[in-house]
Formats: sequence, C-alpha cells, structure tokens
Amino acid sequence: MQGKIKVSYSLICDNDIYEEVSLKQILENEKIVKLLKSEFTKGLRNIELTHSGEADIILHTEKEVFFFEVEKKDFADLIELAEEDAKQHKRFKKGCQAVAIVDFVTLD
Repeated sequence: MQGKIKVSYSLICDNDIYEEVSLKQILENEKIVKLLKSEFTKGLRNIELTHSGEADIILHTEKEVFFFEVEKKDFADLIELAEEDAKQHKRFKKGCQAVAIVDFVTLD
C-alpha cells in the first residue's frame, strides 16, 4: 500500500459530557418555564407553554480536533500513532489521557 492517510483525533477527558434532554423534560422544569415566559411574554398573563412532537437537545463537550499524516501501511496502528502525536505535542493534560479517532481520509 502506497500513499498517505490524514488522521483527525480528539482527546478523551474524564469530565466529558454527552447528554440528550427532551423538550418535554425541559418544559417540565418550572425555572425554565418561568424564564421563557419572562423573556418572551413580558407583562402578559395566563400564558401556557406547550410543544408538539418530540425534540431532543444534546449537551456535549466541545472538542478540539487535531490532525496528522501517516503512511497507508500504518493503518492498523492509527490509535497508537495518535497517542504518540498527542504526547509529542504535549496535548495530554490532567484528566485527558486517551484519544478518539474522529476521521481518516486517504490522500493519494
């Protein structure tokens, strides 16, 4: 196999979050309902919030994505090579000691 692969990866940290919250759950929270009413219906009374359908809001940690290139023959070692790249560039911090491959693209 000849050619190169462009690999993108991000760091995995202990305090990463991924949470899906439904619109129904949000509208069941009295504090949020009160905030929405005060923000969008100032001075009005007897306002009721309803929703149609089901919608999810996703709360997740925003990740920085890093890139590096390797030979196609090194495909089987992408995770190890990503970890080496992170160590080489001193990207690992306290609580962030692993990598996740985000994508890889064949260049030629």
